[in-house]
Order: sequence, then structure tokens, then C-alpha cells
Amino acid sequence: MPDALHLVIGIDGGASQTVAVVADAHTGAALGRGEGGPSNIQAVGETAALRELNTAVAGAFRSAKLPRRPVRAAALGLAGVDRDEGLDVIRGWADLVQLADKITIANDATLLFAAGTPEGWGLAIVAGTGSIAFALDRFGKDARAGGWGYLLGDEGSAFRVGLSGLRAACRAADGIGDPTTLLALLLGQLGSSDPREFIPAVYRGAWDKAFIAGLAPVVLDAAANGDATATAILEGEARELARTAAGAVRNGGLPTDGVPVALAGGLGLNSETFRTRFLSELCACGVTPGPVGLVDDPVVGAVVLARRLLT
Repeated sequence: MPDALHLVIGIDGGASQTVAVVADAHTGAALGRGEGGPSNIQAVGETAALRELNTAVAGAFRSAKLPRRPVRAAALGLAGVDRDEGLDVIRGWADLVQLADKITIANDATLLFAAGTPEGWGLAIVAGTGSIAFALDRFGKDARAGGWGYLLGDEGSAFRVGLSGLRAACRAADGIGDPTTLLALLLGQLGSSDPREFIPAVYRGAWDKAFIAGLAPVVLDAAANGDATATAILEGEARELARTAAGAVRNGGLPTDGVPVALAGGLGLNSETFRTRFLSELCACGVTPGPVGLVDDPVVGAVVLARRLLT
């Protein structure tokens, strides 16, 4: 049975879920994996975020069939920790639960560089429930664009695609917007023939942010089947995500030709159409991508960063 001297923990916490992996410090091999709910401290609050972090860590130790104990190093990539008070809360929790001897905490997008770029630098984009773009140069200087949350931004996110589809359906129901198959498709998701039933579904909480983000595939499927309104939504959100990514490249002073790209998030990974359009729009914004790494499990990057703390 491995002892604490031979263990590290990697944690990936975002807007939809939290994943923790207990791994062998020498090889990086995963020994146990645990999952919890969203741990974005700005979105769900301190109490909920820390509860889900605890749930994920406890689950990782259970999965590894190991007693929970402090490990040699831990790397946490968490959405919503860009402000000092967020970092302080997470550090306080890590000290309280005696998570690890050495700890690094950063935004969850930083995990992508370790997991998805050849040399650990470049452009990292998360296109999931929310969206953000990070740039990291060869010397460790970082910059960002996006990450403003669903009320202020999140362009090119699943939430924005789903919400835009809902809005288009409502306008079509009023006979104001262009006719679109989205109205019938989204009513099918609702299980109703009355568009006015969208109102209680959205405003009384049954269709929350995560649910609306989950409607993005409906919009993308409609676009694939030739719906003009859905196609315009897809193209518009891909364009806005590309503008965000290009902004991060400029803010970070990265080269605009051949920059390595790491891409994560359900929208970016699961829709080849959206991904292809995004990369095309990125070129139109003056940034030519080099190798593109698809990161379907960012917690792998957290394990890499945790092990680096020991070198």
C-alpha cells in the first residue's frame, strides 16, 4: 500500500463538476478518482465549493482504497479563483484538511497547458458550460481573455449557444424572428406544445444554467440539418470565441503564427463542426494555430503540475 510520501493529488474544479485524482508521485499513474459537483467559488459560493472539493478528494481516496491523509503535493486548477479572496479561501481549506505538504492553486484553464500542449505553453481555450481563453508563454508569463461568467460574457460557451437557441425559439413563437425548427425541437425538450411554458421552466429554476448549456447539442444538430437560425448561432458563437482567444494571444504577447492550442470543454470537444469553425475564425482573427491538443480530462494536467512541485 503506497504511503503519503509516494502520493500526489490533482484537482480540476469547474462550473459543472469537480474531479480529484490520487496518483503515484513517481509515475503519475492514477490510483483513484473521485467526483463532486461544481466548485466555482464565484458561482456557487464558498460553502458549496468547499463541500464539493471535499467530496471529490474523499472519493478519490475511497476509489484508491486508501485512507485519506496528507500527500506530498497537490495541484488545484479551479474556476473562479482569479481573485485574491478566492485563493485565500481555497488555501485555508487546504490547510484545514491537511491536503498536501506542497500546494499550487490556479485557474482551471492552466491545467490545459500541462495536458494539451507539447511544451507546456501556448493558447488554452475552455468551451464548456462557460468559456475562457488563457495564454502562457515559454517563460511562464500568463494572460487571459474571457471568463466573465454567464451574465457578463461566456461567448462561445454551451450556455450561450443554448440560450441563443431558446431566445430564437421565443422570437419565432411571437412571429417576429425567422421561422426555425428550434421552436419545435426545444418544445420537445420541454414536453409541451405551448411556448409560454418556457417562462416557468427558465425563471422558476427547472431549466437552470447547466440545463440550458445542455441544450447546445439541440442547436448544433439543427444547424447540421440546415436550419439557418441555428447555423447563424453556431457561426456567431464560434466567431466570438475566436475573438476571445485572439485577445488572449495579444494580451500574452504570444506569436500569432503556429501557436500551440489546447482545447477543452464539451462544446469544443464534442462538436467537430463547432471546433472546425472556431479554428477557421481564429485564423480570420490573425492567429494561425499550430498543434491542436484536445483535452478531454484536464485533471491529467493537474497531476502533472503536482508532480512538478517535487522536482
